[in-house]
Amino acid sequence: MSLVIDTGLSSRAVIGRFYRRLEEHAQRAWWTRLAMRFGSDQGSETYRWLGMVPQVREWVGGRRVRPLRANGVTIENRVWESTIRVDADEARRDKSGQLLVRVNEMARRVASHPNALISSLIQGGLTGVGYDGAAFFSESHVEGDSGTQSNIVSASLSDVSGPTLEEAFAGVMLALGRLLSFRDDAGEPLNDDAREFVVMAAPSLLPPLLSAVRGAMHGATSNPLSLSEPFRVDVIANPRMTWEDRAVLFRTDTEARPFIFQEELPVQVHALAEGSELEVNENQHQYGVKAIHAAGYGFWQGAVLIHFV
Repeated sequence: MSLVIDTGLSSRAVIGRFYRRLEEHAQRAWWTRLAMRFGSDQGSETYRWLGMVPQVREWVGGRRVRPLRANGVTIENRVWESTIRVDADEARRDKSGQLLVRVNEMARRVASHPNALISSLIQGGLTGVGYDGAAFFSESHVEGDSGTQSNIVSASLSDVSGPTLEEAFAGVMLALGRLLSFRDDAGEPLNDDAREFVVMAAPSLLPPLLSAVRGAMHGATSNPLSLSEPFRVDVIANPRMTWEDRAVLFRTDTEARPFIFQEELPVQVHALAEGSELEVNENQHQYGVKAIHAAGYGFWQGAVLIHFV
């Protein structure tokens, strides 16, 4: 199906096109699968409710009330913008629709900006501190009676050029087993109902990981990852990730997700176009977007780092 680009639109129509394209691109952004989304009405938000929800227990001697945690994470909102400016006469003569092409590209970049924020969190997860005071990817997570838990697994690597199909498969299975083994602060299984996952890595690791997940057989054994039951595993190549020897497995079928995306001001579009002082004085049209949002670490229990060594 070909894309038909219409021309001669007013600034109001251009803005309408931007919002339509923004919605279309937002539906394809992967961040919505990994992050909890919350509204914000101030410069920063503190999330002290992060942690374990109590298991169901027999009612003996009254309710056992659990207070909010003393620690947590605080996420400060940041202001973001993107602006384009075009010559008013060039915009009027724009028979090829180049202005709309640029507006469409702006919508794509705005929609994928949360991807960029969360990619930075992933890459910084070995040092970035989570709600429990440990690094997001750490070998020393402890909560109550959980025991010491690690959301890092080491998978064998026979060649520095990258994992083979079988090594990628083994790494994903190790991570899956580790994620399913996590326990809460009462020592109870935390992810025993997990069924849907995403493996994310740099594009260079896509071939072995994709084959590991999609291949029907590995050796003489059926590949459980290629079936819809018991598990569904997708693969995302993230060009913002630079690791050549690491991938991350995320759980995607729960509300308690590894990251937080908070939004104080949704994307707004401002235009200085026909009839504006900018047009009168400088013969220019300007279209700009503004948003106030931020991202931070959520539940480490929904992510396992695979290190090929």
